[in-house]
Amino acid sequence: MDAILTTVIPALLPAVGDGFRSLIAKFTGTSAAAPKTVDEHIALMNADTDRLRAMAELDRPSGKASAWVTNLRESSRYIAVHIVIVNGVVQMLLNSDPVVVDLSFDLASSGFFFLFGDRVYRHLKRGK
Repeated sequence: MDAILTTVIPALLPAVGDGFRSLIAKFTGTSAAAPKTVDEHIALMNADTDRLRAMAELDRPSGKASAWVTNLRESSRYIAVHIVIVNGVVQMLLNSDPVVVDLSFDLASSGFFFLFGDRVYRHLKRGK
């Protein structure tokens, strides 16, 4: 039960926070962080684009590297996440020590939400 709570509660915190913010905005009639004009909305979109461009620049290798090195470097996070998720399943199937299984599931849930959490949350928000 504790493993489920440590997985579900952090996953739902952004949604609860967003709901609370929406509730405050509904009662006050304003949303402080929302752009008020089209120009403000465009500026916000440009700032988001610049932030994503800067993050992509940080991931770009600084020198000339082989294609396989670049591909491995770009996929290393996803490979590691899949290893962590598979480890959680294997630990459960092997009936390992309960502490090890709980820790493996906590790590696997973090990896799962790294892969899918943001996309699912955006899809749910878009469906409103």
